[in-house]
Amino acid sequence: MIGHIALGIGLVLVIEGLVLALAPSRFDDLVKALAEIPPETRRMLGLTCVACGVILVWVGKGALG
Repeated sequence: MIGHIALGIGLVLVIEGLVLALAPSRFDDLVKALAEIPPETRRMLGLTCVACGVILVWVGKGALG
């Protein structure tokens, strides 16, 4: 179980690190664009991402287990 959590966190860090390493100026643009979005919209975007992540983990776990 701990290994799966570490794997998931590691994959997130790799993807986030690639974004920062390959396109740092685009990341600045993204942060500026996010700052212009109302907080409630950002909250809904975050909750949608969480829900999609949970579904992907659930489907992946079913396919692998």
